[in-house]
Amino acid sequence: MKRLISIELQKIWKNKASRVLTLTYFILLSFIALIASIKFDIGIFKFHLAEMGIFNFPFIWHFNTYVAAWLKFFLAIVIVSMMANEYSYGTLKQNLIDGLSKKEFILSKFLTVVLFAFCSTIFVFVMTLILGLSFSSYNEFGIIFTDLDYLLAFFVKLTGFFSFCLFLGILVKRSAFALGFLLVWSIIEGIIKGLLVFKIFPNSNTGDYIMQFLPLEAMSNLIVEPITRLSVIKTIGSQMGVESSKDYSVHYLSILIVLVWTFLFIHFSYKLLKNRDL
Repeated sequence: MKRLISIELQKIWKNKASRVLTLTYFILLSFIALIASIKFDIGIFKFHLAEMGIFNFPFIWHFNTYVAAWLKFFLAIVIVSMMANEYSYGTLKQNLIDGLSKKEFILSKFLTVVLFAFCSTIFVFVMTLILGLSFSSYNEFGIIFTDLDYLLAFFVKLTGFFSFCLFLGILVKRSAFALGFLLVWSIIEGIIKGLLVFKIFPNSNTGDYIMQFLPLEAMSNLIVEPITRLSVIKTIGSQMGVESSKDYSVHYLSILIVLVWTFLFIHFSYKLLKNRDL
């Protein structure tokens, strides 16, 4: 297992574009800390994000994982390119000639996906602790480590998304087309959601219930937007007569659905590679 991961990391590190994108991703993750410095002071209007409570425990676990998840597209490019380069540079054939089985080849890719997701999760965990301990109004041990299930959701979300990208890279063989297919699929899910929610089942939750089983929607449901959870936003909403009953918790059904899709993506990646004439 260690040998398989080592092979993949060498390929990524020796590719300049992949190396730059990977470093850029982790650098941008650290920029979440800059949100604390955002201030607007225009006359009577004063706006300071840090003072709004976004870095308070346990809310910060929700906020940071949600923001960090948007940056996953940088690593998605690396994952797709990682597979496309195997065909472009002929390293796939060379690996198989050198004795690597197709199952080991797919396993090496999946282990790399899991490693990226795990390193991202650890990075967000450490950064969140530092920001929370620096700015949070609540530093009790029990409060600090509440809502850590957002980290689990973040890890599962990244693993599922990267596995989808890996599958597309094998299916299409070209980075640009694979990323284009990813965009098209997101649009297709959006159209399906619109039809189900607003056209077919406009007066019930049936549309949302069906949508939760589609891959990108399931990943999106793992960590919902956190902004309307802030007390200041809720107060403004109440003053305007808008009451929110939104559920912000992590649901283990959503985690299970994404894990099933992850298994299917890796399974079909192997089937494609196994049956394809290289």
